[in-house]
Amino acid sequence: MSSHSWFSRLLLPWYRENHRSLPWRGTHDPYRIWLSEVILQQTRVDQGLGYWLRFTERWPTVAALAKAREDEVLKMWQGLGYYSRARNLLAAAKQVMQVHGGQFPGSHKELLRMRGVGDYTASAIASICFGMPDAVVDGNVYRVLARCFGIATPIDSTAGRKQFKALATELLDPKHPGDHNQAVMELGATVCTPKKPKCKECPLRAKCVAYALGKTDALPVKQGKAKTRHRYFNYLHISTPNGLYMQQRGPGDIWQGLFELPLIESDKPLDRQGMARQVEEKLGKGWTLREKLERPRHILSHQVIHAVIWQAVPPGRFAPPPQWRAVSLRAMHKLAVPRLIEGWLTEGMEQ
Repeated sequence: MSSHSWFSRLLLPWYRENHRSLPWRGTHDPYRIWLSEVILQQTRVDQGLGYWLRFTERWPTVAALAKAREDEVLKMWQGLGYYSRARNLLAAAKQVMQVHGGQFPGSHKELLRMRGVGDYTASAIASICFGMPDAVVDGNVYRVLARCFGIATPIDSTAGRKQFKALATELLDPKHPGDHNQAVMELGATVCTPKKPKCKECPLRAKCVAYALGKTDALPVKQGKAKTRHRYFNYLHISTPNGLYMQQRGPGDIWQGLFELPLIESDKPLDRQGMARQVEEKLGKGWTLREKLERPRHILSHQVIHAVIWQAVPPGRFAPPPQWRAVSLRAMHKLAVPRLIEGWLTEGMEQ
């Protein structure tokens, strides 16, 4: 028996008594578990629950999801960010149907071959759905283990990832791997939180090194944050008898495949004169810029988007670029758009 068997002996009874009641915890259906894990990589449970319910209502099985159109999936995903994960979701559903005959593979190795499935998601599905002794390591697990065992190795280093995976594997209860994994994640999500952890409620408190040394705020350790990039988006709000001009974002950047207003990106904020020069240079002469409406900063991972909406009137014989299309307000709700644009369409259209 592992010298760390106390870990699961303390943790599992706590989990079974205190875990949150969530719909995907009442099933071993790999489709629903997989869907919950992909969504919860993006957001907190309280926000992700609504997405999970809408997805499973619209596509109750992996076979149903595999038949969906990409634009439908992107629209359903709208607001979660990292839209490549929505595309991977659809691609993986098709893999399950085409490669695996409609049945999710049960081994870690086979799960990793699914589009967009990494080590964490493969471990979660394998342990929860198929009872495989496969330890999960996510942000919550890093935090619990770093604090409980007093580990200062940076979690975003190669050495740290190996060390924490090895420890999580050693701690895993092989008889109840799914419950064990969920218990560690639940503890990190609800008790051993990043700020102001509820140490007095923790079943591991008596064994926790960070608690004993008063170092919960210092652990886990990260090497450092990536430099944040600031981008300046100047959108053109152009009304036509047929609706607003919209365009679809291309590959190789954020929001791939989503629709937005026509965009001119600049390397710094533009005043009216500067924007007029940009419009003339890119779209020709004769434009009228009426009103400049600044939007709240939109913060992404390592990027901050500073967006401005310019109400613009084109010259009389303006021929729009081929990638622009006029979309009526009635049809607008069918398009998948970034949250920044969604906010403008719902809040700013009357300005």
